[in-house]
Amino acid sequence: MTKSPSTLGIILFIATMIVFFVVYTFFSGINYFDISLKANAFLLPVLYAGAAFWSVKSYWNTHRVVSFKEAFKRAFVPMFIGGILSIFSIYAFLNFADTDAKKLLNYQYVQRQKSELDTEYTSARKIMKHQKDIDELDQKYKERLQSFTPEAVKGKDMLTASHFSGYFAAILIFYVVLSVFFGAFFRTRTIHQPEETNQA
Repeated sequence: MTKSPSTLGIILFIATMIVFFVVYTFFSGINYFDISLKANAFLLPVLYAGAAFWSVKSYWNTHRVVSFKEAFKRAFVPMFIGGILSIFSIYAFLNFADTDAKKLLNYQYVQRQKSELDTEYTSARKIMKHQKDIDELDQKYKERLQSFTPEAVKGKDMLTASHFSGYFAAILIFYVVLSVFFGAFFRTRTIHQPEETNQA
């Protein structure tokens, strides 16, 4: 059965929110940010790509002629609807319903950044031979550490409306690229139509 793109978009939205609340309910501890990041990087792209593929494939199975535009639309619209509704809902939840979860994500984000800086610094220092290079690295490390002081991170928010807009813009590129691929792959390459003979 071929579902409309908008219906599939609503289904994707519901599935996305289920993933969000599963992570929120069961993993909102010391690894909340990392698990959220992995879900967004690995699970959701597979889910959205699968839904887009099914949307185009089911339409392609029931129509002899499929244009690039139609195939693109069948792939893009479900992902766009599911994505934009999810972005708005998650933004509203974290900024108005549970601000403690937002604070936890922001805190863990800063800690992850500092951990990555420490790892990078330690690795680079081990391979350096000359004291001049080591001193220069130490100086740069101390300067970057200033961005992690309590005063510097106070009020730091990666979950503002502008940040969410940036996230969605990046996601939108993924939707477009994937839809172009499906549009090119599923379009009918040659359309054979019987010639009509006009008689006077």
